[in-house]
Amino acid sequence: MNELYAQLGEAGAEDVVCRAIEELAVRLSHCERLWRQADLPNLRKSARSLVAIADQIGMSAMAGIARDVTQAIDTEDQPAIAATLFRLLRVGERSLTAVWEQQDLSV
Repeated sequence: MNELYAQLGEAGAEDVVCRAIEELAVRLSHCERLWRQADLPNLRKSARSLVAIADQIGMSAMAGIARDVTQAIDTEDQPAIAATLFRLLRVGERSLTAVWEQQDLSV
């Protein structure tokens, strides 16, 4: 995030971060819904989009876990899909909460 602030200035970086965390929250919820619907092709797409967004704002742990979800889908390993997806949801929720608190944003 420090790099974003250096590149875009405070106002620009805050705008990017706000939009990104809103999109991450939506996509995390969407991933959970797709899992419950057993829609693995769209779950993979949604997890891949999480990688890009999380990487953009420096959330490397979330991006890495989302990569793990896509890899588990690619190998058709159902237990790994469930385990990594729910780890992604837990880490994602904690990460978003931390960013909201750091940015003093309302949930």
